[in-house]
Amino acid sequence: MKKNTFLLAVLSLLLFVACQQIPKDQKAVLTRWDEAKAQQWSTENGWLRGSNFNPSTAINQLENWQAESFDTLTIDRELGWADDIGMNVMRVYLHHLAWKVDPEGFKGRMNTYLDIAHRHGIKTIFVFFDDCWNPIYQAGTQPVPKPGVHNSGWVRDPGDLLFSDTTLITTLESYVKDVLTSFKDDKRIAMWDLYNEPGNSGYGNRSLPLLQNVFQWGREVNPSQPLSSAVWNLSLKELNKFQVENSDIITYHNYENPVSHQAAIDTLKRYNRPLLCSEYMARRNNSLFTNIMPLLKVNNIGAINWDWWTENQIPNMPGMNPLPMVQNQPFGFMKFSIPMALPTNRKR
Repeated sequence: MKKNTFLLAVLSLLLFVACQQIPKDQKAVLTRWDEAKAQQWSTENGWLRGSNFNPSTAINQLENWQAESFDTLTIDRELGWADDIGMNVMRVYLHHLAWKVDPEGFKGRMNTYLDIAHRHGIKTIFVFFDDCWNPIYQAGTQPVPKPGVHNSGWVRDPGDLLFSDTTLITTLESYVKDVLTSFKDDKRIAMWDLYNEPGNSGYGNRSLPLLQNVFQWGREVNPSQPLSSAVWNLSLKELNKFQVENSDIITYHNYENPVSHQAAIDTLKRYNRPLLCSEYMARRNNSLFTNIMPLLKVNNIGAINWDWWTENQIPNMPGMNPLPMVQNQPFGFMKFSIPMALPTNRKR
């Protein structure tokens, strides 16, 4: 009995010492923002409106961020157009492979992009992971566009490789933590979007462990900017639950008409946090700038459409099959043609 009592005392002492060594704010680091902090962020940032951005000379994230194809002239010109029509935020996808090839150069190019965007009064939401479109990717020269094929060159991150390479998760953790640590107090960044459409491409709940991990990595770094991942598919219940319960700011995707979109807004407002729609606008669904942007503004919801008019991506038609006469269509399925919009659509 005395031996057990002694062991218990020793264990209690060790536990006490360990607890004393934990920083006072450690608990806060590992939990999401409270509602008051989230609302303060919303007040400070005002009404965010913009687009998902990739410059027109880049077919995908890799071509955007690799040193040999990083195109500051096009980025500056096109962000200038965005500024001219009143946009103040862009959602920009990263890719871990571009970081892996050249970590310091990658972060330097991120900083250059942020400098350009800041000069135009535009904040940035960076996206880490993405379950959409092509599963295979490589560094270097990227594929040429396929006319009429939606997002023909866009690539997932990390894609199928996550399920075949057991060492990849270590690389992904280093990547996320390195980037977050480097920019954790950068006021040019509005938010970190940790994972775009987890569960897409048939992954379903196979994406849940990475989603959980990336939020954990984010909380360990504890950046000054909020962390989020947008809900996008009602059928992915476990993923949705984790996303809304762990995001500092509730983000979502909706490509439906105003009535359906308002119903989604009413549902998400129950979480009592600021909302940001990080993808909308599909013309065949009656999801338009003219009817969705006013809806989002009156509800004080950030409005980020999919996406920028980019010649190299050509995501202007639904589905993956080529469609005829795509070059003769003045506007695509989901695109925003900035040069066409400039003369008459300036909004502040």
